[in-house]
Amino acid sequence: MNTDPNRVLLIHPLGYAPDSAGRDISRLANIMPPLGLASLAAYVEREGAAADIVDCFAHPQSEQRIDDYVRQHRPGFVGFTCTTAGFFDSVRHIQRIKAISPDTRAIVGGPHISALRERVLEEFPDVDYAVVGEGERPLLALLKGVPSAEIPGLAYRSDEGIRFTGFQDFELDLDTLPLPAYRKLSGYPQAYQLPIFNYPHTPNASCISSRGCCFQCSYCDRSVFRRSFRYNSADYLLEHVRYLHKEFGIRHLNFYDDHFTFNRARIETFCEHMAREKFSITFNCAARAEHLDASLLKLMKRAGCWMISLGIESGDPGLLAEHRQNPNLERQARAVREIHAAGIRVKGLLMIGLPGETEETFRRTMAFAFSLPIDDFNLAKFTPFPGAPLYARIHELGTFDEDWNLMDCMHFQFVPHGMSKEQLQRLFTEFYKRHFMRPKVLLGYAAMLWRSPDSWLRFAANLGTFLSFAKSDQRIRKA
Repeated sequence: MNTDPNRVLLIHPLGYAPDSAGRDISRLANIMPPLGLASLAAYVEREGAAADIVDCFAHPQSEQRIDDYVRQHRPGFVGFTCTTAGFFDSVRHIQRIKAISPDTRAIVGGPHISALRERVLEEFPDVDYAVVGEGERPLLALLKGVPSAEIPGLAYRSDEGIRFTGFQDFELDLDTLPLPAYRKLSGYPQAYQLPIFNYPHTPNASCISSRGCCFQCSYCDRSVFRRSFRYNSADYLLEHVRYLHKEFGIRHLNFYDDHFTFNRARIETFCEHMAREKFSITFNCAARAEHLDASLLKLMKRAGCWMISLGIESGDPGLLAEHRQNPNLERQARAVREIHAAGIRVKGLLMIGLPGETEETFRRTMAFAFSLPIDDFNLAKFTPFPGAPLYARIHELGTFDEDWNLMDCMHFQFVPHGMSKEQLQRLFTEFYKRHFMRPKVLLGYAAMLWRSPDSWLRFAANLGTFLSFAKSDQRIRKA
């Protein structure tokens, strides 16, 4: 049976066997919608193509739904967004889909693909196309039947072997894009949830208003957007918020931008409108210390800002200087105190196991974090992803077990020289124990009983899993 060349099924893979989903701490704590796929679907449908989405992360038991869709619609293409940890699951889906519909072509994209490009096609024969960079224009071109050699940002197979057409040299104007196709996400917004204690109300949702990053930290993947950094205007952002509030009743938003406050004028305009229109919406965002001050924070609080995540990474000045631009712990401390003084919750983003880490450097991180009025934190296990600057020389800096299945910042796959995996895990567990034993922290979480009652219900329901995660290196084997 012929396939429909103008139809694509977009899939967000779970990353491992569906039966393990109930004990995956990352799912229990946070299920974020695949906003990139929703943006792709909206874009190609505006241009006359057909697109649907299956989110296996939100709905782990989705294999039958995918198979039924392929049998019924015979899409010309299936597309996957691929992190490193989720890539093998994508390949497994592709193999199953092609057994049903051999003529359906498989497209993969995302950070893992943009970093490895031709290597993906060389090692995985079931993959037909690898999209490098932003996916909108390459996907639409494939659906419109444009020859592969004429599509920038595409790795493909030809009679002469595997070819890469080169990086895209045109950056999309984000204000020209349609709003993401949220209605194509089954169960939206109830099927998705922000991290526990990171929101006051439900329903809540995530939103992205920028792409890329203007900084060059050693540990961050730069493969998709490379050195570009673009953001929606304040007017577009307000339209996005109004839409989510009106159509889905969203009461709290998490802006998933790397640097929400980078353009001060944009955020001032946005916050002034939010305060003036008296939306019954609160929001979170992430920012860097150098792009915050008391005046801006006062305005953000008035507009409904509930929490700000601040990238601290390490409390050791020497280690921080090796891996991050503008390392200044005094400025970080001042920003934390100013956020707290503005009546906004502070979430510290920390990392353990960077090259050069020692027990002494990490104890400085603990001491620094515990000296500040941080309400919540995320302690990531450093993982050297293929698109990060450190990746090229990572084997010189420690021991690296490059098991893609487990490269999700939840496992110690890299161990810096002079340390052991057991030592890193011991320090990781100690940080959690000491954090939760402090009286002011316990009082802060007690206040969540009325500030975020839904979070406490989720926490109580999954208490055993959360305690197990804090004590051990979680080993959910990926598919």
